[in-house]
Amino acid sequence: MSGFTLSDLERIVEERSKASPDESWTAKLVAAGQPKAAKKLGEEAIEAVMAAVTNDRDNLTYEAADLLYHLMVVLKIADIPLENVMGELERRTSQSGLQEKASR
Repeated sequence: MSGFTLSDLERIVEERSKASPDESWTAKLVAAGQPKAAKKLGEEAIEAVMAAVTNDRDNLTYEAADLLYHLMVVLKIADIPLENVMGELERRTSQSGLQEKASR
C-alpha cells in the first residue's frame, strides 16, 4: 500500500503551480484560470463515471487519479485548503448520509 496522501498531492500542486506554464501542466492550468481547470475537472469526472459504469477497474483507477489531481488544482485556484474539505467530510460523518441529505 502506498503512503502517498492527498496532502502530498496538495503540496505537489502548490509547488508545481509556481513553475513556468511552459514547464508544468499544473502551472499551465493555474495560469489559464478556474474556467479551464474546472472544465478539465468535469471531463475527468465524466471519464471516471464511464469507467465505473463499464466496470473497467483499471481505467477507473487511472481516471480517479486524474479526477483527484484536477480537483486539487481547482481547490488551489479557489484558495481552498484540503484541510477545509476534510473538515467538511468530518462534520458530515457525525450523522448518517440520509440524515445529512434530509437536513438540506
